[in-house]
Amino acid sequence: MKYNIGCSGFSYKEWKGVFYPDKLPQRKWFEFYCEQFKTLELNVTFYRWPTVATLQSWYNRSPKEYVFSLKAPRLITHYKQLTGTKELLTNFYSICKEGLKDKLGPILFQFPKQFVYNKENLSKVISNLDNKFINVVEFRHGSWWSEEVYTQLTNSKIIFCGISHPNLPEDVVNNNSCIYYRFHGIPKIYYSGYEEKVLKKFADTSLQVDSSKRIFCYFNNTAAMAAIENARWLIQYFDDIKNTS
Repeated sequence: MKYNIGCSGFSYKEWKGVFYPDKLPQRKWFEFYCEQFKTLELNVTFYRWPTVATLQSWYNRSPKEYVFSLKAPRLITHYKQLTGTKELLTNFYSICKEGLKDKLGPILFQFPKQFVYNKENLSKVISNLDNKFINVVEFRHGSWWSEEVYTQLTNSKIIFCGISHPNLPEDVVNNNSCIYYRFHGIPKIYYSGYEEKVLKKFADTSLQVDSSKRIFCYFNNTAAMAAIENARWLIQYFDDIKNTS
């Protein structure tokens, strides 16, 4: 059983004095985060186009067997929605590979709610993503939750991202080589924490699907301390299962 559990981002001023020690300078927050969690979902790349130098810096400053998940830039997923993005995608993939090397995990493509399911949009996803990488797609419209979509993505080695979101299904989707799941916060997105029974249900469901698969789980309820607390609890729960199996 291999599981990677962490947070969506690490640089939040709300965490200072609670997660990050008061006297710890912000330039050392990343290293402190890496001591607590073995994986990080980089969402800064959604807002700013990454550079090889920046990714190499994170690579060099992180532990040997660290794993990064990376969120694709919104220029690709939101503004252009995969229309005319071939060159952008090639460049982005190249930067990811060169910058993070063996620490590069899944690449997350999160689409806006306006990106609804139809054959044209599904074809865009399948034809544009490079299956030499671990590609994960996160949709924000309920029309994508269907067996047809799961099957088509499976055939193209693309992982369907399960999510806990106020307005969308919470299914743990098992359609490929690993399970990828994001907790956004319910009922208040980015803020609300999760009860232990909710996290336990996710873990137990994931293990029932296939305990040999790798699990990636990130908490995006980062506006307060919920993400830290929830991630720590879930890691301990998985550890306890592993130690007793």
